[in-house]
Amino acid sequence: MGFMDKAKDAFGKHDDKVADAVDQHSDRIDQGIDRGTEFADERTGGKYGEHIDKGGDAVRDHLDGLDGKQDDFGGNAGSDADKA
Repeated sequence: MGFMDKAKDAFGKHDDKVADAVDQHSDRIDQGIDRGTEFADERTGGKYGEHIDKGGDAVRDHLDGLDGKQDDFGGNAGSDADKA
């Protein structure tokens, strides 16, 4: 069993807790994703901004769907792409 398989198994055991944390702290998580994507965009000189924004949106989408609903980040999922 590889590292990723072990990580997926560990996450699967606690996915309800993670989904609850995302529900409770989605605003702070969203800010963290924004900061991370902005930092990466600055470090790459804007060269990969579109790809970085897609990655940030993918993280939001994945975290938002943990509880089976797309309700945690709402209309903010595309906010990074709108800034560029």
